[in-house]
Amino acid sequence: MLPEKKQILVVDDEANLRRVLSAQLARDGYEVHTAEDGEAALAFLKEHHIDLLVTDLRMPNMDGMDLLRAALRDDPSRPVVMLTAHGTVDNAVEALKTGAFDYITKPFDQQEVRVVVKKALRTRDLASADATRDPAPAVPLSRDGTERFGIIGESPPILDIYRTLQRVADTPTTVLITGESGTGKELVARALHENSSRRDKPFIKVNCAAIPKDLMESELFGYERGAFTGAVGSKPGRFELASGGTLFLDEIGELPNEMQVKLLRVLLESEIERVGGIKTIRVDVRLVAATNRDLKKEKDTGAFRDDLYYRLNVVSIALPALRERRSDIPSLCRYFIAKFNARLRKTVEGIDQEAAERLAAYHWPGNIRELENVIERAVLFADGARIRLEDLAEELRGPLPPGHPGSVGDPTRTSSSPVWDELAEAQASSDFDELKEQVKAAMSRLERDLIVRALKQTVNNVTHAARLLKISRKGLQLKMKELNLRERDPE
Repeated sequence: MLPEKKQILVVDDEANLRRVLSAQLARDGYEVHTAEDGEAALAFLKEHHIDLLVTDLRMPNMDGMDLLRAALRDDPSRPVVMLTAHGTVDNAVEALKTGAFDYITKPFDQQEVRVVVKKALRTRDLASADATRDPAPAVPLSRDGTERFGIIGESPPILDIYRTLQRVADTPTTVLITGESGTGKELVARALHENSSRRDKPFIKVNCAAIPKDLMESELFGYERGAFTGAVGSKPGRFELASGGTLFLDEIGELPNEMQVKLLRVLLESEIERVGGIKTIRVDVRLVAATNRDLKKEKDTGAFRDDLYYRLNVVSIALPALRERRSDIPSLCRYFIAKFNARLRKTVEGIDQEAAERLAAYHWPGNIRELENVIERAVLFADGARIRLEDLAEELRGPLPPGHPGSVGDPTRTSSSPVWDELAEAQASSDFDELKEQVKAAMSRLERDLIVRALKQTVNNVTHAARLLKISRKGLQLKMKELNLRERDPE
């Protein structure tokens, strides 16, 4: 079966440009749609799935900047590429700071178009597979961390992250965010930016895994006209665009060795030079980096420079996997249900007991991104007021593998689930504050019961119990401390 073609919408008031650009993109294997102005483009976006928006900057009725802002509100992960004449490059740079992915000057070079489009679509694919990028919640989920940082959860590992964010957000200190794919690294990077004095300045993100090695330097530092084939004009790099604000380098572990040296120099001297240029440019950038790799191990093997590692790792924030913060699953589910009710025009109120049990027991290899996708599908397929087991994705409906938390034969599994009975009743409550407290209490009792059973099974060996529960030893110790459970006396 052939893969589906990527969908691109080209918006320009010049019919000839739409025709020429559409023909090139179609030859490159994309499905291309066109619109003659911003209003027509917005109407099309509401009714169709589009992977990439390419729009002119100056158009009648609604210009490219207004379309950019509206498109980002609708889907922040959809990249927008601006088309601009040489005389309006300054406006295009402003568009980049607003959130556009890149810009192309007219008359455009075919190879430049090909590279920018490929890079934009790869970045979207990587974001869909990895990052959790939701903006501040649309419903009130807590009165502390969620309100301030836009992060959902009150489990011990997340409370530790709130405390770290509170200390380091409004400082110029470089931060390294680590964690598995889908744990919310970009969300934490945005929280650092939004809670700093740089919040009114640009937040520029770069996915290092999406950029070809030979283009990495020009992407980060910019280039001068004539620096290489296709450089028909000068263009600022991401460091320049982020000056005064925050630069977020995602997948920093993918950075080629020669670029690691140049990045280190920028961090030490706060200066850059464009490719093909001789002028030194001062930049004021707060750097936040993220990776799902073990950079310490790569440093030890020589795959990552140790001097850059130490420069990046001034403050480290390690994001827990979802299986290490299961008590946050009900809050996350409520948020995603509210989100997809609004998007899909549904009225799902909650989750029934059997489905809730399965969501709590599942291992979540894809973390929060996987949970979000599961809830979107469940809301879409739910016929009644509650999500049922049959509404969940197939991998959650089948029997859990032996040894998996919650599976048959697992010592932590209970024959009946009074805690989830309470949760199901709590979800029916119309009082949100009461609902939140009931859910929190129900989850605490469930967690305590699971931990006690695991400790009994392992004769109070915390390391073995953590392995049985599929969480880290530190995570189990934090949870035991929270629940008032002593290591030598699980009763």
